Amino acid sequence: MTHVEGEITAELVRDLVREQHPDLADRPVRLGARGWDNQLWRLGDDLAVRLPWATGSADALLRNEHAWLPMLAPRLPLPVPVPQRLGEPSERFPRPWLITTWVPGTPADRAPVTRTADAAATLATFLSALHRPAPSGAPTGRERGGPLADRADQFAGGVTAATERGLIDDPDAVRAVWHDAVTAPRWTGPALWIHADLHPANVLTADGTLCGVIDFGDVCAGDPAYDLAAGWLLLPDDTIDHFYAAYRPTPDAATMRRARGWAMARALGGILIGDAGVHGRPGGKPSWGPPAHAALQRLIATIR
Repeated sequence: MTHVEGEITAELVRDLVREQHPDLADRPVRLGARGWDNQLWRLGDDLAVRLPWATGSADALLRNEHAWLPMLAPRLPLPVPVPQRLGEPSERFPRPWLITTWVPGTPADRAPVTRTADAAATLATFLSALHRPAPSGAPTGRERGGPLADRADQFAGGVTAATERGLIDDPDAVRAVWHDAVTAPRWTGPALWIHADLHPANVLTADGTLCGVIDFGDVCAGDPAYDLAAGWLLLPDDTIDHFYAAYRPTPDAATMRRARGWAMARALGGILIGDAGVHGRPGGKPSWGPPAHAALQRLIATIR
């Protein structure tokens, strides 16, 4: 991860807002969170400023979210950070930035689901509302929502790395889940809107259930199986059947197999990122490890 030069401070955020959106300049500013791509600063009680601070792709993701999420948000049954203003690059800060609505809650990697039935139904209802045919001009996610086979080399490398670090006990079982998914029939329906980054750090919880979804930078058109993988990542044991039963239309067997493969890929990535965080390596997130390990064990259990 390559971070922006110089520190992002409350003073910098206030100056940016004052320059480009002066009608909001009197609102108090305080740090909200530091994520993978962006820092989030509270702007009063109901707004937030998102500034990219890592990865070169973050700029395009912010613009993607600004372009498409306002159209999708009205039909979504959970709160999402709806873009309100776009900040353009300037001498003060050389990257685009967003002002969005603030969504309260705690990321699920730090506050896991405990009300399982409610969370399963809530996640299914949210994805049922999001997964509608996308227009022809919608962005496409080749790596997220495309064929799993396109990620085969990356997956193999992740298994090797995790095995060498002693992070997984049964790499053959991990590969078996992936192989079953890769050999499932491909998605032949219309390209549907998908969130495309629905892991525990991007889903908020309160009182043991889901209360919001954030970070729509990767939103695109593709195979809904990519998002359905979130059931394995977010929901505790013995909940996935309730999730699939509540999702509409009911997914077929091939879609569930692909979702299981994507979930394994996301779990493997979370394990590696969590381990990097534990050891203080750049880009690491210690809180990503435990939910990823739990998901991997759930997935392995389906083939034993």
